[in-house]
Amino acid sequence: MAKVKTQYSCTECGASSPKWQGQCPGCGQWNTLVEAVIETAAPAGRNFAALGGASGAQMLAEIRPREEPRQPTGVEEFDRVLGGGLVAGGVVLIGGDPGIGKSTLLLQALARLAQASENVLYVSGEESGEQVALRARRLQLDVGRMQLLAEINLEKILATLVKLRPAVAVIDSIQTVWSDAMQSAPGSVAQVRECAAQLTRFAKQSGTCVILVGHVTKEGSLAGPRVLEHMVDTVLYFEGDTHSSFRLVRAVKNRFGAVNELGVFAMTERGLRGVANPSALFLSQHSLDVAGSCVLCTQEGTRPLLVEIQALVDASQAPSPRRLAVGLEQNRLAMLLAILHRHAGIVCGDQDVFVNAVGGVKIAEPAADLAVLLAIVSSLRNKPLPGKLVVFGEVGLAGEIRPAPRGQERLKEAAKLGFTHAIVPKANAPRQAIKGIEVIALDRVEQAIEQMRSW
Repeated sequence: MAKVKTQYSCTECGASSPKWQGQCPGCGQWNTLVEAVIETAAPAGRNFAALGGASGAQMLAEIRPREEPRQPTGVEEFDRVLGGGLVAGGVVLIGGDPGIGKSTLLLQALARLAQASENVLYVSGEESGEQVALRARRLQLDVGRMQLLAEINLEKILATLVKLRPAVAVIDSIQTVWSDAMQSAPGSVAQVRECAAQLTRFAKQSGTCVILVGHVTKEGSLAGPRVLEHMVDTVLYFEGDTHSSFRLVRAVKNRFGAVNELGVFAMTERGLRGVANPSALFLSQHSLDVAGSCVLCTQEGTRPLLVEIQALVDASQAPSPRRLAVGLEQNRLAMLLAILHRHAGIVCGDQDVFVNAVGGVKIAEPAADLAVLLAIVSSLRNKPLPGKLVVFGEVGLAGEIRPAPRGQERLKEAAKLGFTHAIVPKANAPRQAIKGIEVIALDRVEQAIEQMRSW
C-alpha cells in the first residue's frame, strides 16, 4: 500500500509546513500546526480543450440581473444586518465568543420561520437534542414545526438535507462537522474547508439557505482557514461583553446587501430582543454636565448612532505616559494627540490619556476624530461641554476638519433625539436649516478649540 502523505496546517491562517514547528511560518502564532492528510491531486493529462468547447461563457451585457427575493426571519434587527432577510441559496457565516448568544438568536429565528410555515432544519453538533429542547422551553418558543438533527458527520447531514429540502438550515457549528473523505480530526483546517465547501455547493444547487456557526480565536477573528470567509456570501460577527445584557451583530461581508450594518439586541430571560432606539444604549445619563464627555454621531451602515465618547486625562505617575483606547483605534489616538499639540498648542506629553466608547461599541470610522479631541481637551481643562452638543468630523494631519459621509442623516438623527447644537465639518453644513438644532460648521482644529472657550 502507498504511504499516506501528511503535512502540517495552521489552524489560524491555513499555512502549511512539511514538518511540525512550534511557530507557524505564516502568521507567527505558536502551537497552531496540526497534522493533516494531503489531498490527492487531479489526474494529469485531462483534455481541457474538450471541456472548453462546452463553455457557458456569455456576453455580460446580455445578462439580465434579477432582484433576489428576501425571506424575513421575523427578528427585525437580524433582518437589518442581513440586508432585509435571508436569500435562497445563500450561505451565512456567523461567529462570536462562546455564550454570547449565537445559538439563541438562530433558534429564535428558525422558530419564527417555522411558525410562518417554512420548512427549516437545525443541525446541532455541539449539543444533544435534549439540550436544544431545554433551551427552546426556557425561551418559551413555539417549535412544533421545527426539525432537529443532532449529527456531526457531513455525509449524514447532507443526506438529511437532500431528503428534507429545507428552506433554511442551521449548522451549529462548522468546527464540529467532519467528513469521511478526510482523515484529519474535526475542527482541523482541512475538515473545516472541505465541509464548508460541500455545504456551500449543496446550498447553491438546492436553493436552501445555509447558516454556519463558527468559532472565534482569542483575538476575536473567525477560527479556521481564511478561505472560509471567502466561500460564504455573508459574514456576521457577534460583539459585546458576555457580562453585559447588550449584544451587537455586525455584517463585515454581504454579497446581497450593505456591509457594516449593525443590529442591536438586549439579552433577556426569553432570549434576544431587538432594541428600537440603540442610541439610548450608548449615551450615559448624567444628572450634571461632566468634563471629558462628548457625544459622537457615527454611521453604522445605513443607521446613524449616537455614542458617548469619554476621555480621562490625568498626570502620569510613570516615566512613560499611558495611551489607552477602548472601542477606538489605539494608533489613531496617538496621532490625534500629536495633531492637538502641533496645531492647537495643547500638550499632553506628561499626561495619561484614556479614551472609551460607552456601551461596548467599536468605532472604526475616522469621523470620530473631532469628538475624541474635544473630549480630551474637556477632561484636560476640567471644563464640561454642553449637554445637548453632538460632534462628528475627521481630523487630518494638517489640522483640517474633513467631511464625513451622510452628514444630513446624522444631523437629523441628533435633532430627533433632542440635541440642540452640533459641531460639524464645513463641507457637511446643511444648505437648509434643520429644525431644532444649531449647526456650527468649522474647517480647522484651532477653531473647534476656540469654540470650546466661548462656552
